[in-house]
Amino acid sequence: MADLEKQEKRIFFNTEECPVRNVVAQIGDKWSLLILFALVDGPERFNALKGRIEGISQRMLTQTVRDLERDGYVNRTVYPEVPVRVEYELTDMGKDLVKPLYQLVLWAETHQDKINKARATYDKNAA
Repeated sequence: MADLEKQEKRIFFNTEECPVRNVVAQIGDKWSLLILFALVDGPERFNALKGRIEGISQRMLTQTVRDLERDGYVNRTVYPEVPVRVEYELTDMGKDLVKPLYQLVLWAETHQDKINKARATYDKNAA
């Protein structure tokens, strides 16, 4: 226990090397998790994906999928058909990522009532 008390507290730098800011913040935005979990079921076309994520705009889905593709979590495949068919699917890294994220989702489901009560209590006391 004494060794833990002597350890320096971690500092989180605002740099590309900080995994919290560089990786976790990206996947923890409003839409990325929903897109990743929608793709767990297999490849999806853009409009099908949009239909599964209520409230997301076409612009936001486009941007978020591009960000996920850039980070290596999602593959975008264009099929040379008429009309052109585009599908999105998880990469191996994306499939790896959703495993621990699923635990977070289960935790959130388990604790949602407690969180809502804590928020209500806080809001009542802050008013």
